Amino acid sequence: MVDHAFTDTRLAGLYDALNPWGRGDDFYLGLVHDAGAVLDVGCGTGALLARAREEGHTGRLCGLDPAPGMLAVARRRQDVEWTLGALPHVRPGGAFDLVVMNGHAFQVWVDDAEIRASLAAVRELLAPGGRFAFETRNPAGRAWESWTPDRAVEVDGVRVGHEVVAGFDGRTVTFDTTFRGAGWRTAEVSRSTLRFLTAGELDGFLAEAGLVVESRWGDWDRSPVTASSPEILSVCRVAEQVSKAAAS
Repeated sequence: MVDHAFTDTRLAGLYDALNPWGRGDDFYLGLVHDAGAVLDVGCGTGALLARAREEGHTGRLCGLDPAPGMLAVARRRQDVEWTLGALPHVRPGGAFDLVVMNGHAFQVWVDDAEIRASLAAVRELLAPGGRFAFETRNPAGRAWESWTPDRAVEVDGVRVGHEVVAGFDGRTVTFDTTFRGAGWRTAEVSRSTLRFLTAGELDGFLAEAGLVVESRWGDWDRSPVTASSPEILSVCRVAEQVSKAAAS
């Protein structure tokens, strides 16, 4: 089930203000500019692909997202392909030189079976030599400990706060996001569950899908993954293609 914060157009309209452009976006933007055909899985409001087009990307740009509210925002730009749906069931046609998942979208794949099926779909969508880039929060960083009501922020007259309702159980964290707008009759509450995987666990799932990590970092400054790293950032290729390149 897609989170209410993303299906509701009014709440989705706050996303970019709550998540302003940052170092992670710059990282992915560089990869997009180096690729001819790009698929953004969990594209949200489409900010990454829209920026790439604004900066002169002339290739195919395609965004896939299961949330109607987010795509309603994205579709204000008509020179990018926008598709409603989610892997593995909905797959844009053609092959892609780059598949990206930013904004920690990878973590919405909670069940093992969902991760396996979705990664298999990513593998099938990659053109020869294509890359898959994504990031997840490092569970050792315990990011959920900062998701507390006292850290609420206000954007466009709406106060937005988080509260964990089911702490880390070795796999997932469940939390509520509450939106309170000036003049709103009631608050809006959106419940989310995210999966936290170690680097080793990620590599196991990637290997099953025929993917291998080409590069990995623990933060956007390209520092290595350590116990204190906030992120696990991975750039992957198809395993058999990497093996052939190494042998040649």
